[in-house]
Amino acid sequence: MRSHNERHVASRIGWLRAAVLGANDGLVSTASLVVGVAAASSGRDEVLVAGVAALVAGAMSMAAGEFVSVSSQADAEAADLAKETRELAEEPEKELAELAAIFVSRGVELETAEAVARQLSAHDALGAHAREELGISTLTAARPIQAAFASAASFAAGAVLPLLTAMIAPEAHLSAVVSGATLACLAVLGTIGAGAGGASPLKPALRVMFWGALALAATAGIGSLVGAVV
Repeated sequence: MRSHNERHVASRIGWLRAAVLGANDGLVSTASLVVGVAAASSGRDEVLVAGVAALVAGAMSMAAGEFVSVSSQADAEAADLAKETRELAEEPEKELAELAAIFVSRGVELETAEAVARQLSAHDALGAHAREELGISTLTAARPIQAAFASAASFAAGAVLPLLTAMIAPEAHLSAVVSGATLACLAVLGTIGAGAGGASPLKPALRVMFWGALALAATAGIGSLVGAVV
């Protein structure tokens, strides 16, 4: 029998979600802050200090938030698995019938469903119930540390781009150059995320560019107002 070596998008869903979210957040939030501070008639040094502070604080915040969020998911999964373990130990026949009923509900004949349920239970009863009843598998299981590192690293990577642009852009046109570079990077990020997720790239790219442009415009407007008042 040939081994099953296909790789599917679902195997990347845990870190992919955190990485795309982190990179997008790092790029948009840092670029928006840079543009807002620049619009307030601040010099390049002030802009860069604000940008670096946003990078460090944002990366730590993303890591902490993702860790807490995914840890909650992991705790819920662990509680469900513990409950299922108890039920398998106390009422194995009831759980066997429950597993067979799941297969019947999916269109499998009762006799075949019962045979499959017995074979799966003999091999790994908890694993079978985790997949079929709870929807928990090794592909989609919560991994808090992995998600936290992916979020922090991707946020920092996204935040570096507007900072580098701010360092080399003409100071008189800093806001415009950073905004243009950010929108271009968002288009690339949307395309990469769509490709990694197996989707068409056009709609995701336009989506992230729209929200990025909205954030840049809002912070630029606020920065101009603050600069005019001060």
